[in-house]
Amino acid sequence: MKNIVMIGTGYVGLVTGACLADIGHNVLCVDKDKTKIDLLNQGGIPIYEPGLEAVVARNVKSGRLKFSTELTLEKTDAIFLGVGTPTDDATGNADLTALFSVAKEIKQKLKTKTIIVTKSTVPVGTGEQLKNIIGNFGEMVSNPEFLREGNAVNDFMNPDRIVIGAESDNANKVMADIYAPLKGETVFTSIESAELIKYAANAFLAAKVVFINEIADLCEKVGADVEDVARGMGLDKRIGTQFLKAGPGIGGSCFPKDIRALLAQEKTAGLGSKMVEAVIESNEKRKVHIAEKIADIVRQGTIAILGLTFKANTDVKSRF
Repeated sequence: MKNIVMIGTGYVGLVTGACLADIGHNVLCVDKDKTKIDLLNQGGIPIYEPGLEAVVARNVKSGRLKFSTELTLEKTDAIFLGVGTPTDDATGNADLTALFSVAKEIKQKLKTKTIIVTKSTVPVGTGEQLKNIIGNFGEMVSNPEFLREGNAVNDFMNPDRIVIGAESDNANKVMADIYAPLKGETVFTSIESAELIKYAANAFLAAKVVFINEIADLCEKVGADVEDVARGMGLDKRIGTQFLKAGPGIGGSCFPKDIRALLAQEKTAGLGSKMVEAVIESNEKRKVHIAEKIADIVRQGTIAILGLTFKANTDVKSRF
C-alpha cells in the first residue's frame, strides 16, 4: 500500500485517484476548485462516468480516498499530476501552464525525494522541464493514461498495458508496486518514449477513423456498403475491427488536441509529418461534408436529433 497524492480532480485525475484507492492505496485528491472539492466531500460527482460514483463512495467510506483544496506532501510515496493540458491555439501544442504552476508549488513544499508521476498528456521533453522546476527532490516518471470516456473505470482496472517511463530503478520499482494488483502488461521505457507513446497511439487510431471515412465517401460513389467493407477489412488480424466505423469524424476531448500537439512537436523537431497533417485536414473536410448532408436532409423536411452527448455513457459536461 502506498500513500499517493493526486493533483487535479478532472476526468483523468478523479478516475485515476479513485481507482488507485480501490486497488488498495491511500489517495488524497487535491484541487484548487473549492466547489468541486465540496461536492466530492458531500458525496457528489462532478462528471458522469459509469461505475465511478460507486468506486468513489466505497473508498471514501473505507478511508482510503480523501479530497482537499490543500496540497499536503508529508509521508507521500508518489505525487500524480492529473491537471488539464488544453491546446495552445497559437502553437497547436499542449498548454502546460497549469502543470508548471503545480510543479512550482510542489517545489515549495517537497522536503524529501519523492516520485513525481505525470499522468496528464504532455509533449516530449516535459518530464525534463518539470525536473528543472522541481529540482533534485523530484524523481520524474511519465505514466500516460489510456482511459476511454464512458469506459474509464473498466479501462483502469483491466488495462491493455501500463506504460512507465522513469529515470531510475527505484522509480520503476515504486510504480510497479503501485500497479501490482492490475494484470496489464507493463512496458518500462525512458520518460521521452512514454510521453510519445500516448500521442502516437491516438494519432494512429485517428488515422484509422479518417481512412474508413474516406472509404465511406468512395462507397457512396460506387454503390458499395462501407459496413461490409469495414467488416471485411477488420477480420484481417493485422488490421482489427476497432475504429473502422464510418461517422462524422474524430471528436471528443483527446484525439483532436493530441494529434494537433503531435504535429506541432514534429514541426518543432524540423520534421513535419505529412500523414498527421493529412489526418487533420481530412477530418476537417469530413465534418463539413456531414454538415452538408444534414443540411440537404433538413431542406427536404424535419429532422430529429436524439442525444447530445459525445458518445454512449458520457455527458456534456467539461472533462477537465
